[in-house]
Amino acid sequence: MGIAAFAAFLALVGATLAVGGGMLAAEGGSLYYLPAGLAVLVSAYGLLRRARYPAAVYGAMLAGTLVWSLWEAGLDPWALMPRLGGPALVGLLFLLPAVRRATGAPAWWTGLPAVLALALLGGTIIRLQTAESGLPGAASVPALAGADGTWQHWGKDAGGLKYAATDQINTGNVGKLKLAWRYDSDVPPGPLVSLEAAPIAMDGRLYMCLESGTMAALDQDTGKEVWRYRALPKDSPFQGWKCRGAAYYASAKAGECARRLFITTAAGQLAAIDADTGGPCSGFARNGIANLRVGMGKKHIEDALPTSPPTVVNGVVVVGQSISDFGSVDSPSGVIRGYDAETGALRWAWDAGRPGQALLKPGETYTRDTPNAWGVFSGDEKLGLVYVGTGNSPPDYFSGFRSEVADDFTDNIVAIDVATGQMRWRFKTVNHDLWDYDIAAQPVAVDLPDKVPALIVPTKRGQIFVLDRRTGKPIDPVVQKPVPQGGVEGEWTAATQPYTTGFPSVSGPRLQEEDMWGITPLDQMACRIQYRRANYKGDFTPITMKPTITYPAVGGGINWGSVSIDPQRGLMVVNALRLANLNRLERRKPGEVAKGGFEGGVITFPQEGTPYAFKSFPFLSPIFVPCQQPPFGTISVFDLATRKLVWEKPLGTAAGSGPLGLASHVPLLMGAPNFGGSVSTGGGLTFIAAAQDRTLRAFDIANGKELWSATLPAVGAANPISYVSPKTGRQYVVIAAGGHFSIPGPHASAIMAYALPQK
Repeated sequence: MGIAAFAAFLALVGATLAVGGGMLAAEGGSLYYLPAGLAVLVSAYGLLRRARYPAAVYGAMLAGTLVWSLWEAGLDPWALMPRLGGPALVGLLFLLPAVRRATGAPAWWTGLPAVLALALLGGTIIRLQTAESGLPGAASVPALAGADGTWQHWGKDAGGLKYAATDQINTGNVGKLKLAWRYDSDVPPGPLVSLEAAPIAMDGRLYMCLESGTMAALDQDTGKEVWRYRALPKDSPFQGWKCRGAAYYASAKAGECARRLFITTAAGQLAAIDADTGGPCSGFARNGIANLRVGMGKKHIEDALPTSPPTVVNGVVVVGQSISDFGSVDSPSGVIRGYDAETGALRWAWDAGRPGQALLKPGETYTRDTPNAWGVFSGDEKLGLVYVGTGNSPPDYFSGFRSEVADDFTDNIVAIDVATGQMRWRFKTVNHDLWDYDIAAQPVAVDLPDKVPALIVPTKRGQIFVLDRRTGKPIDPVVQKPVPQGGVEGEWTAATQPYTTGFPSVSGPRLQEEDMWGITPLDQMACRIQYRRANYKGDFTPITMKPTITYPAVGGGINWGSVSIDPQRGLMVVNALRLANLNRLERRKPGEVAKGGFEGGVITFPQEGTPYAFKSFPFLSPIFVPCQQPPFGTISVFDLATRKLVWEKPLGTAAGSGPLGLASHVPLLMGAPNFGGSVSTGGGLTFIAAAQDRTLRAFDIANGKELWSATLPAVGAANPISYVSPKTGRQYVVIAAGGHFSIPGPHASAIMAYALPQK
């Protein structure tokens, strides 16, 4: 590198730091960047004059940066990286022969602080990569009475434990796990397909939802397709929409469809499929399909798009649906319906706006714009209850025209009697939601170690509530805490919000300026300026017409992957997303037509019928890396009895992430963005994919040690399952790998099955 070129580079960096540092200081931010930039400018000027002092000035700046970095960031390697990495490497350039000849400065002036900085950074990275909890590994447990190797529900059992009791694959042999088979669907991968389904493993077959309305039955030992069912024609405008799974039901009656599957379609259908043949169950509803659009009205009906599987409890198929977040104040109803699993007859409809739950009369419609429930439900067959997590009443981000009943039932857990459709109890997780904190995760029914029948309620907020599932009363006391106030004209905010006193939050601490990140000091400084200029007061900061940081963001916290529980060891596994969003409301001009869409990384929600459009964009640096430091995703294990954290670590490496949206291929533990969930097993293992680095992992549930991993063709944004083949007796772990629209990376249509080698 020539002296002039090096000096020009330093001048550009120094000027950017000085100008940006001045702007940051004016916003009340860090005072580091302005003097650092001036020091780099002085070094550049000195280089052009072939003076001796540039190395001394830069070396002094680098030494000061080292001290400042340790004071501000401690020994966190990812926090130190943008502070020290670039400046230290530039410091080494002063050791180039041409530069040393021009300045005559001793090598140690820049060499010593640069080497110290890089050694510190390298040491902290090694420490992070090799850190272990020091806890003992999972001990063996006695066989669980009545357990089998099937996977009958989306969450294994009706309560959603996601626990496979078998221990054929265990902590001692999981390292030998190999790919047993791979099934590649001919459904084209794409941004809406995602392949987020968890399959059902029954009858020696794997029943997999490939896209909305399309099911396939696969042989459990080979992955060979046995049959294919398609509810929608190939030219359907809803073809290609996502499907998160199916429900299974075994009838007490012999004959056609004695074993059947239920799926929903984006065209507003509940379909019943013969599990043996793949044909429609002709005795169910009308030729095997119940019309979910009856009573929904015609306006905005295309916004009602069921994506999650139904839930079968005591012979009743309970169905919810997703209503578009883009939203209108005249959106379709969020009604929950229960259908007879044998005949398809509508037995009841729970409509928040119609107390008493009488079925509709001809020509009537369900209450419009009530909160929808798009996640997976759970059930307790002994209590005869289904547990439904509700979301927002659209539009999500402005409530000025939201009805009282819609607001009251937003973000609730509602326990519905499956025999009558009557609400037995409810619990509210957010007061007056303006942030889209709908309950996406499946609530989980578990008997706590003290035998209390509980319902675990994971939330996007990272709060995990624990309720008595008989009554809805909190087992862990819930307190109301004051939250920030403010907002836009025509809006109001709740004075307090509920917080549990049991499990610690998994959303991470409140963001500070010091948490702002980047690859270099330059984009980190830009993120700090964004942070200082944004509206942010912590949890539940009201969204205004000024860019507002929302954290946790719409993705969570804990999303639809929910949690898995090892009831024999009394442990709960939680994976969480830790990424903020920048959001703002934009007032429309009088007469302006509400328009939505996606452009330049910004999602616009029209919020038809309100004065404001809503705009959401990722909180990114100028080179498109997150503005908050890692981890962006974590995996945690909690003790169910004490609610205490047993261990926590970042989930995923930096391999699939990088600046400008490019994969870095650097396999360093970072904690990557993730969607999907986990499965726990009797062998003391937790399997999870979910993360951006496209890897399925097995952890020792007791101490968090990673024991095995396999690379996937795309992000496994789904829940893995584990089953034992009735034909061969082999235990398999299966994950769908299709990618996810909100996580950069390749798409695929693959279902991967892993097992121990055959003897």
